[in-house]
Amino acid sequence: MKKQIVIIGGGISGLATAYWFKKNNYDVVVLDKNKEPGGVMESVTNNGFMFDRGPNSGLEVTPLIKQIVDEIGMSDQFMYADSTGDKRYILRNNILHALPMKPNLFLATKLFSWKGKLRAMAEPFVKRSKDGYYQSLAEFVSRRLGKEFLDYAINPFVAGVYAGNPEELSVKSAFPKLYALEEKYGGIFVGAIKTARARKKSPETAKQSAKMFSFKNGMQSFPAGIAKYLGDLVNLNCDVSGVYKTETGYKVAYTQLDEEKSIDCDIVISAVPSYSASKLFGGIDRQLAEHLNEIYYPPVIVLYLVYKKSSIQRPLDGFGFLIPSKEKKSFLGAIWSSVIFPTRTTEDKTAFTLFIGGSRNPEIADMDRDSVLKKAIKEFQEVMVINEKPIFNAHRFWSKAIPQYNVGYVEHDKYFAEFETNNPGLYLSGNFRGGIAVGDCIRNSDVIYNKVKEFLNSKNKID
Repeated sequence: MKKQIVIIGGGISGLATAYWFKKNNYDVVVLDKNKEPGGVMESVTNNGFMFDRGPNSGLEVTPLIKQIVDEIGMSDQFMYADSTGDKRYILRNNILHALPMKPNLFLATKLFSWKGKLRAMAEPFVKRSKDGYYQSLAEFVSRRLGKEFLDYAINPFVAGVYAGNPEELSVKSAFPKLYALEEKYGGIFVGAIKTARARKKSPETAKQSAKMFSFKNGMQSFPAGIAKYLGDLVNLNCDVSGVYKTETGYKVAYTQLDEEKSIDCDIVISAVPSYSASKLFGGIDRQLAEHLNEIYYPPVIVLYLVYKKSSIQRPLDGFGFLIPSKEKKSFLGAIWSSVIFPTRTTEDKTAFTLFIGGSRNPEIADMDRDSVLKKAIKEFQEVMVINEKPIFNAHRFWSKAIPQYNVGYVEHDKYFAEFETNNPGLYLSGNFRGGIAVGDCIRNSDVIYNKVKEFLNSKNKID
C-alpha cells in the first residue's frame, strides 16, 4: 500500500491530527492496535451508570475543540459542566476547605495560616531565578510563595493534574506559562495581571478560566466521533512493529489480525505513548529509544463509586477535592462526577471518581488490589461522611498513566526536535510533548498538521 501520510496511534492526538489532513484533502491513514479508537479515553456503561475510565473531562482552552466538534456533527452531544461544580476543595486536617479563587476569599480561608498567607503575599518582592529547566516546581513555588502554599495548594493540584510530584516535575517543562510569568515579568502576581490583558485579545483561553466540557456518552465519544468522520482511513487491530527508511521515504510495517502488512509513505507521525514509540524507530535512531523510555509514566487506579444520595451527609456543592501528601491518605483526590455532569446518574444517586497511586504512591502496582480499593473507599467515606456502602463500584488500573515532565525533560525534548530535523518526514506527537491535557493534544494536532504542510510544500517546490 502507498500513502502520503501514516499516523500511528488512534488516540485523541492521532485522530485529531488525521482530521486536519482529511479536511484539507491529504492522503492519510491511521493505524491503531486497539479494537476501538480513543486510546486512554474509555467510557463505559455498566448497570445503568456511565463512567469514564480515563480523562473525565476537558477544558475548552482553544476554539479548535469546538470547531472539530461542530464540523464532525457532534454539537448535540457536547456539554459543559454544571456551574455547581465550580468550587474546588482541598483536604486539610481531615476537613474540606474551598480553594480560594479571589483575594477576599484568600484572606478569609482557613486552608492557610496567617503566616502562610503573609508569605504568599510577599511574592512580588521575590527575585528571579536563573535555574530554568533544571528547577523543580517545588523549588520554584517554595521560593516564590512559601512552603505552606506548596504543601496545601500546589502539591494537591499537581496530584490532580499529573498524578505527579512537585519535587520531581520541571516547572519550565510541566508548567511553562507559570515559569514565564517570572521570566518575562519578574513574578507571578505582576505577570498574571499583565498577561490577563493580552489574553482578552487571544482566541486561546487560560486553563483557570476555560469552560469544562464532556459529551453525553462520555469522553470516548470525541475520538469515536472523529474516527467515524475519518471512516475507512482508520485501521484498527494494527500492531505496528517498526518504521524504516526507503529510497523514496519510509515504510511502516505492522500486523493486522495475524497478517503481516506494510505501507510506503512520505510522512510518518507517531502519536502513541513514548514507551510505545521507543520500539518503532530503533532501525533509524537507537539513541531515540533511550530518551523515549526515560519519560516516566506512574501507575494510577481510577475508581468509580455510586451511592444513594440520601447516604451522603455533606453538601455536594463542588467539583470535588484534592489531597495534599501531608494528609497521608491512600488516594490522591475525588471528582464528584454526577455533580459536574448530572446526567451521569439518576436523581437519587451520586457518582464519584477517585484516583489512587501516581508518583506519590507508585507501589500500588505491586500491592493487593482489593486491599488498596477497600482502604481508599473507607477513607473517602470518612471525608464525605457517608454512612452506607456504595451500591456500585468499578475500577480501571493503568500501569502507565500520565507522562511526567520531570526535571531534565528538556534534554529529551531537544533530542526529539533533533531527531525530526535529521529525519525529515518523521514526527513525534502525543501527550508526552506539548502538554498532557485534552486541549493540549488538540492544539498540538494543529501544530503538527501545519509542520507537515510546510514540509510538503517545500518538498514540492524542490521537486
